[in-house]
Amino acid sequence: MGARAEAAAETGRRILEAVIGLHEERYYDQVSLEDIAERAGVTVQTVLRRFGSKERLIEAASEEVRGWVSSQRSEAPVGDVAGAVGNLVDHYEEWGEGVLRLLAQEERVPAFRKATDAGRALHREWVERTFAPFLAEREWEDRERLRAQLVAICDVYVWKILSRDLGLGREQTELALRGMIFALKGER
Repeated sequence: MGARAEAAAETGRRILEAVIGLHEERYYDQVSLEDIAERAGVTVQTVLRRFGSKERLIEAASEEVRGWVSSQRSEAPVGDVAGAVGNLVDHYEEWGEGVLRLLAQEERVPAFRKATDAGRALHREWVERTFAPFLAEREWEDRERLRAQLVAICDVYVWKILSRDLGLGREQTELALRGMIFALKGER
C-alpha cells in the first residue's frame, strides 16, 4: 500500500473511531458532523467526501463495531457456561453502555435500528453456537423455548439490571447469570 493509500486508510479509521466514541458518550442528535471532524482531526468536507452523510457514516461505524463484537464473542467456549458467561460479561463491560444508548434511540434513528437488529441476530447466533450442546439435548419444542430463555438471560438488559441497577460487581453478576443458566440446564 502506498503512502497516499495508507494516509487515506488512517483518515477513515480516525473518522470511524471518532463517530464510535462520540456516540458512546452522547445521543445521536447531540453529535454533529463538526464534532466528528474535530475529534478525527479532519474537516467536515473530508468526512462527507469519505462517507457521504452522517447516516452512511453511522452505518460504516456499525459495520466496524459489528466486526469487533463478532470477533470478541466468537471466543466464547462452546458448552462451557462459566467461559461463556465470562465472555459475555467481558463484552458487556466493554460495549454494554454503548449498546444501551443505541437501543434507547433505535426507534428514532434508522441506522441505529439497523445496527441493533444486526446485534440481536449476532446475539441469537452466539447463544445457538455457545450453548449448542445443551440445546441439542432437547426435543424441538423444548429446544426452542430453551433458546429463547438463554437469549433473554444473556441479554444486555439483564446485565444492566444486575450490574448497574442492582450494583452487583462483576463476580456476582457472573454468578447470577451462571445460576440462571444452570437452573435452565436442569429443567426438563
